[in-house]
Amino acid sequence: MMAHAITLIPGDGIGPEVADATARAVEATGARIEWERVDAGARALAEQGQLLPDDVFASLEMTRVGLKGPTATPIGGGHQSINVALRKKLGLYANFRPVMTLPGLKTRYDDLALDMAIFRENTEDLYAGLEHEVVPGVVESLKIITENASLRIALAAFEYARKENRKKVTAIHKANIMKLSDGLFLKCCRQTAAQFSEIEYTELIVDNACMQLVVRPQTFDVLVLPNLYGDIVSDLAAGLVGGLGIVPGANIGACHAVFEAVHGTAPDIAGKGMANPTALMQSAALMLAHVGERDAARRLKRAITGVYADGKHLTGDVGGRAGTAEFTDAVVERIATAE
Repeated sequence: MMAHAITLIPGDGIGPEVADATARAVEATGARIEWERVDAGARALAEQGQLLPDDVFASLEMTRVGLKGPTATPIGGGHQSINVALRKKLGLYANFRPVMTLPGLKTRYDDLALDMAIFRENTEDLYAGLEHEVVPGVVESLKIITENASLRIALAAFEYARKENRKKVTAIHKANIMKLSDGLFLKCCRQTAAQFSEIEYTELIVDNACMQLVVRPQTFDVLVLPNLYGDIVSDLAAGLVGGLGIVPGANIGACHAVFEAVHGTAPDIAGKGMANPTALMQSAALMLAHVGERDAARRLKRAITGVYADGKHLTGDVGGRAGTAEFTDAVVERIATAE
């Protein structure tokens, strides 16, 4: 079998540590991977004078699949988010984030077996970045919603629901206030829902949806949202199961896919061997399934779940005392001993 060429972007802060741990876990599954390692972020800026060098895009153009660690984004100024730039350049229109309870992990909802899938439109809305100062003290930011992008993300959500035998898709909106923009998004979701009669379709205003996620999160299945609401709600949902250090993320386009850890760079613990690689490992499991290595993906996922259920080798952020290496050793050992 030919090896899969994958672009590996370690990122900033703890990124290189969790990337190395994840690469080791992926290789333990037996999947044949050839990593093409390229830098983006602070190291790339220091060494190449660019936050997102051309060789990142050249690599992804060749491999079509990337695994990315966290990269830093300045607040209130400075450079554009590297994540946003990648999504725009590569047309990664669908952000997919599965949110599931891990056994043994203590959270406010550990008595519930939460299992939801969030589909966030990834290319437009307020993230189009169309802002300008009208007059001093007055700034205008344009919210862009298009029929094409809305239909595309709605179809991705419903096709996933059908493929995975999910029962319900909920569209999240604020069309009671933004009647044209969010109204168009809803129109596209309704139009798509009509093609999937076996799947229940519901709608929730975004503020109510946030409350319902806190009060009764177990009632959610598949959610589809415009960009800004999707960003907020997917982080809220991650908090229900333990935080951003737990959940995976995928950015899917027509030709490319980038799988990433959605947590921050945690510069305060970088280089100390304390980082939790769970999120990137879980993202790698999605990546393996994407390239057709479904058995390897299942083995990696089962190994992560088993380590959490055992509870003896967890990192400090989830209540344990292990470091990155010990957690990774435990995952690799479970992969090796699995039937």
